[in-house]
Amino acid sequence: MSRIGRKPIAIPAGVDVKIGEGNVVTVKGPKGTLTQTMNSRINIAVEGAEINVTRPTDEKEDRALHGLTRTLVANMVEGVTNGYSKKLEIVGVGYRALKNGKTLTLNLGYSHPITFEEFDDIKFEVPSQTEVIVSGINKQTVGQVAAQIREKRPPEPYLGKGVKYEGEHIRRKAGKTGK
Repeated sequence: MSRIGRKPIAIPAGVDVKIGEGNVVTVKGPKGTLTQTMNSRINIAVEGAEINVTRPTDEKEDRALHGLTRTLVANMVEGVTNGYSKKLEIVGVGYRALKNGKTLTLNLGYSHPITFEEFDDIKFEVPSQTEVIVSGINKQTVGQVAAQIREKRPPEPYLGKGVKYEGEHIRRKAGKTGK
């Protein structure tokens, strides 16, 4: 039995969970609403103040989907109660971030600035010129947007310049050696 799939998911106060036709899970909370269609082979049941996820058989596919489905539902519940955020650090001379209204502008050493617009539930915060915080209620989109920002100038191994996640370790290489 899946250790993760077996665990019940506690429903905090103020969160409403509905399971519709075709395993459509809708989670409504103080930060917003998330809806996702889960695999129809897995059974999801709301019992009191917790959600239980069960599988019909011990086939390989069902075992794989069991833990996945439970984790996806738990992430939805966590997202509508607390939300998710990723912090990015900008390293490099002249590299900086600026937020104007709903637009994030990055100067990353190119001949032009790079802009990102806030959308849906994704919000940008710029506490300093070298920090960007991406936050939202959907874990997958927060991670995706943070990865797209990092992709514009990934950290390079010689000087460590670029956009990196907070706490990310950059493996450094030695530069040229003299004679």
